[in-house]
Amino acid sequence: MADFMPIHVAITRRVRPGCEAEFQKALREFLQTSFAHGGVQGASMLVPPPGSDTREYGILRTFANEAERDAFYASPMFGAWEERARTLTEGEPVYRQLHGLEAWFRSSHNPPPRWKMAVATLLGVYPISLLIGVTLSPQLRKLSLPLNLLVVSALIVTCLTWFVMPLLTRWLKLWLNPPPEKKERIA
Repeated sequence: MADFMPIHVAITRRVRPGCEAEFQKALREFLQTSFAHGGVQGASMLVPPPGSDTREYGILRTFANEAERDAFYASPMFGAWEERARTLTEGEPVYRQLHGLEAWFRSSHNPPPRWKMAVATLLGVYPISLLIGVTLSPQLRKLSLPLNLLVVSALIVTCLTWFVMPLLTRWLKLWLNPPPEKKERIA
């Protein structure tokens, strides 16, 4: 079943001083061309928030499965990007595979506060558990308590992972990750 699970990968790089604009332009171009690879299901750029002194840039990318991820990173397109990126960055890129909640709440800037992640998760868990309780309660009562809880937990986790949380985080995107406020410049 793991072969059918989406894979979420974040790659960040530290850009050389003075190369930020050139790197961001190159990163945007690579982001667009990377969708030509069939296994890429989604991607977003990671850029420093306005006014930040960090030079960390990157991409969050979702793949259909591990095989598609591996094929993408072994592709000539990615190899060419690596060569280009090395001319504008310092040090090695940092690869991070995202799992569980952090994959649901991935963001192009700072992750949402934990309390917002908890509220969004509750909004997903409650209706699913209510639906399971209402529709399957008579059948579940026939099972021993440990088996009953195992079935309910497995159904909740399955529904959250593949259906509810991807939709819920999309619907709550602006609340979870409001765009950074623009500061007015005084001339």
